[in-house]
Amino acid sequence: MPRSPTSSEDEMAQSFSDYSEESDSDSSKEETIYETIRATAARPTSRMEDIHTNSLVIRVIIPDLQQTKCMRFNPDATVWVAKQRILCTLSQSLKDILNYGLYQPASNGRDGKFLDEERLLREYPQPISKGVPSLEFRYKSRVYKQPNVDEKLIAKLHTKANLRKFMDFIQHHQVEKLSKMLERGLDPNYHDPETGETPLTFAAHLDNMVDIIKVLRNGGAHLDFRAKDGMTALHKAARSKNQVTLTTLLELGASPDYKDSRGLTALYHTAMVGGDPYCCELLLHEHASVCCQDENGWHEVHQACRHGHVQHLEHLLFYGADMSAQNASGNTALHICALYNQDNCVRVLLVRGANKEVKNFNSQTPFQVAIIAGNFELAELIKNHKETDIERPRSTAVLWLNENRAGGLAVICLLTAPAMEPSMAGPAPQPCPPAGP
Repeated sequence: MPRSPTSSEDEMAQSFSDYSEESDSDSSKEETIYETIRATAARPTSRMEDIHTNSLVIRVIIPDLQQTKCMRFNPDATVWVAKQRILCTLSQSLKDILNYGLYQPASNGRDGKFLDEERLLREYPQPISKGVPSLEFRYKSRVYKQPNVDEKLIAKLHTKANLRKFMDFIQHHQVEKLSKMLERGLDPNYHDPETGETPLTFAAHLDNMVDIIKVLRNGGAHLDFRAKDGMTALHKAARSKNQVTLTTLLELGASPDYKDSRGLTALYHTAMVGGDPYCCELLLHEHASVCCQDENGWHEVHQACRHGHVQHLEHLLFYGADMSAQNASGNTALHICALYNQDNCVRVLLVRGANKEVKNFNSQTPFQVAIIAGNFELAELIKNHKETDIERPRSTAVLWLNENRAGGLAVICLLTAPAMEPSMAGPAPQPCPPAGP
């Protein structure tokens, strides 16, 4: 749940936005996850509005609880949102709830499959010939394509020794042995009892794992299956600053917006850990949402400024991050820079036009926060910045050819557009209107 606003002096001591490993018991973690889900589901969002006027009725079968219920869902909301709604209606708790998913049974010659959490529910057409369509809500496991699977034989594969051996094959890059175990029917969606990692999240930590990751994916590993700490392989790759693995997972169909147990995305984690800014740029290029916030209202820009990741901040701003966003204490990114003495990030924000007069919920401007924190040089930097110092985009000639429909002539239009670095090139300007009558 969001914390009450704190003063800027307490923001540093709070340190709640820094991702850290918790030592709580499993039951405590499960309850925390349920609280996060309830809080997120209660948050008003445009995708959840008007659910009764634009709704899809689905019969939800929950085998582990032996329950069936009919529910209304917004077809334009994500599967993740639908999953949260289901969890909020449960009268009994489920273990490892984040690894439960909506399963579409086989029908009309199509194989059964788990619905990807970040796709829209509308993208999975439901059969309407048999009345109310049905989906199962069950623990994610490998979906076997071959008919007549011998479940007893497969169950014998899943001994502690075999599962540990499977992890060793990943660590030592033994692709053939890994493939043989998967061909025999081993389900790669499990947690290592020692580390809490899944085979896929474990591989995401390591280098040169492209072949291994592809084998795991082809062998039935779910890209959105989470380790014990609540993170997917995409989160692990982002936190490991592993751009090759990140690229591979995205190419295999992973969504850049998968959430961890705190509701945070891989992009949020890149803003925290820094490293190669290409990881940040890659996620943004793949249309990662730039609106994630933690339980204290910290956005990606707050984290980038907290840790002084200047290039990450540049990328975030270029892709539309709101530098005026306020956290639970009312602090903007500029306040956070002032608090943590991040002068390079301050320069970026001021040049981009950040409002230095915004006050936090303690009625403090960024200048005052810098003074309180003892960062006097940075305070002077903020104080002396003038509106005329804001960087105005230089003009550059952009040629556009616009074919005249009547006469087939090519008309050259000279437009102006912001001059940017090659890697930061923005959207192309609109074409000229058709020439001639």
